[in-house]
Amino acid sequence: MPEEGEFYGKHGEPRKYDASFKGPIHNRGCTDIVCCILFILAILGYFAVGILAWSQGDPRKVIYPTDSRGQFCGQAGTPLEKKPFLFYFNIIKCASPLVLLEFQCPTTQICVEKCPSKFLTLVQAHALQNEDFTTFKTYCKEDVDISKMSVPEILKQGLCPAMLTPSTPFTRRCFPSIGKLGGVLVVGNKTTFDNGEGGTGNADELLEGAKKANVVVEARQVAMKIFEDYTRSWYWILIGLVLAMVISLIFIILLRFLAGIMVWVMIVLVILVIGYGIFHCYMEYASLKGEPGADVTLQDLGIQTDFTVYLQIRQTWLAFMIILCIMEVVIILLLIFLRKRVLIAIALIKEASKAIGHVMSSLFYPLLTFALLALVIAYWGITAVFLSTSNVAVYKVFNETACEHSYNTCDPETFNVSQELKDCPGAQCMFAFYGGETYYHKYLIALQFYNVFLFFWCANFVTALGQMTLAGAFASYYWAFKKPDDMPAFPVFASLGIHSICGPPTT
Repeated sequence: MPEEGEFYGKHGEPRKYDASFKGPIHNRGCTDIVCCILFILAILGYFAVGILAWSQGDPRKVIYPTDSRGQFCGQAGTPLEKKPFLFYFNIIKCASPLVLLEFQCPTTQICVEKCPSKFLTLVQAHALQNEDFTTFKTYCKEDVDISKMSVPEILKQGLCPAMLTPSTPFTRRCFPSIGKLGGVLVVGNKTTFDNGEGGTGNADELLEGAKKANVVVEARQVAMKIFEDYTRSWYWILIGLVLAMVISLIFIILLRFLAGIMVWVMIVLVILVIGYGIFHCYMEYASLKGEPGADVTLQDLGIQTDFTVYLQIRQTWLAFMIILCIMEVVIILLLIFLRKRVLIAIALIKEASKAIGHVMSSLFYPLLTFALLALVIAYWGITAVFLSTSNVAVYKVFNETACEHSYNTCDPETFNVSQELKDCPGAQCMFAFYGGETYYHKYLIALQFYNVFLFFWCANFVTALGQMTLAGAFASYYWAFKKPDDMPAFPVFASLGIHSICGPPTT
């Protein structure tokens, strides 16, 4: 042990105590003031966008199907409350390419109480004027009495469908009940049927129409299913997070006392697991020898959606075995040449576990980060939904034949006496999509981009705040001369207060 004079002579003279000494940096202060101001202004703008979206948006447009008049089927408190299903007058028309271009099926759509359960044509029902006719009228427009009208007149004005087919509700829409009988597509046990217009239809046409009609709602349904899964299993997710936190806490406590043993045990276990993986891959590779189709190459197989197909060929297991062998060799070589580094890492882990023991609140701080991130994600998601549903109903002219007014905007209230109907007698003014002509509606895409941009900015801010807070808390442990006497009473909260306001000191 060198004498005190020798030590200071070699490393310089010690600085004497000075009560006025404020550290090596004299001009201390918050950094990134301009960025902070911009961030605050951006947050205020974010709140303004959210308020605007919430005042204009209507999430019911996502939940409920919409008829040709833009009304919501099954919405509580409306005349359509007891009519939750959307019915297509002629779903075969949904096979038109127009569906992919306009995301709208070019046929009248109304809200109904239940989907049709049997085949029935308007001609048959109108001729009998019995219970079937009463049932048929529930699938017609409600604002006109068709009892005293002829069938051609009803069809010409588009008041009723020409036929009803057995249907089942799917995503709150009535789709034909298509099945297979003896390997042939059938609807209600029929391959062909009277289409109510003097011809016949078949199940293939209905299937194609149903597929195209479903294109409009598939993306929406995927999102809704994901949301429903979360709402049904949120408590399991919460339980899993709590268990993960408890296991992590136990692991950290054990590292404080058994860091060396645990690290080496984990390294050995990794080597053993990879070794078993190599053995398993070899056994699978050997067992597939001589099996039909097992010698097909991955290149010949191509891309398959069913991953199990790849497990039936030998080349897959050979590739797995080679990859695992390379990983095993790399890990063993790293242990041989970097064994001293591993010992240093173990020492650092021991010291880190001691630091956590003195700053136990750091184990719970990630919960705050998680809550803030959840808040940011929720705000972004809700705002995005309200922005996407804040458009107004837009109606357009749809016609099966060529028409100069096709796809022009129209007003359903005055369409029956409009020039468009006179020029195109078979045209209909139908709900097309939600849009608008105001500045707000024109810049909805820009607002969505702003919403996404602020989402990433806020998410990164929350993450960085957590990193800086924990760094400051552990720095108070590291620089404390007497641990834990010289440490703040609540290191995490003290660090959080500093880093919430100021950044690192300026130079």
